Amino acid sequence: MARNRRRRKKVCAFCVDKIPYVDYKEAGRLRRYLTERGKILPRRINGNCARHQRQMTRAIKRARIMALLPFTID
Repeated sequence: MARNRRRRKKVCAFCVDKIPYVDYKEAGRLRRYLTERGKILPRRINGNCARHQRQMTRAIKRARIMALLPFTID
C-alpha cells in the first residue's frame, strides 16, 4: 500500500506578509522558527524561501546576542 502523494509546497510567511527585511527586534515572530530546544528550524520544515531563510537565521543570531532570544532551552 504505497502512498505516492505529493505534499503541497509551503509558502514563505515573510513573502505572504510582504516583509522586505526580517528584523531581529521582532522576537515574537522569530520565536516561531525555533524548536522547543532553541534550535533554528530548517527551510524544508518551515517553508521559507532561501532569501528570507538567510535573513531569518541572521536575525535570530543577532537576537540571541542581544538577549531577546535564548541560545538553548533546558
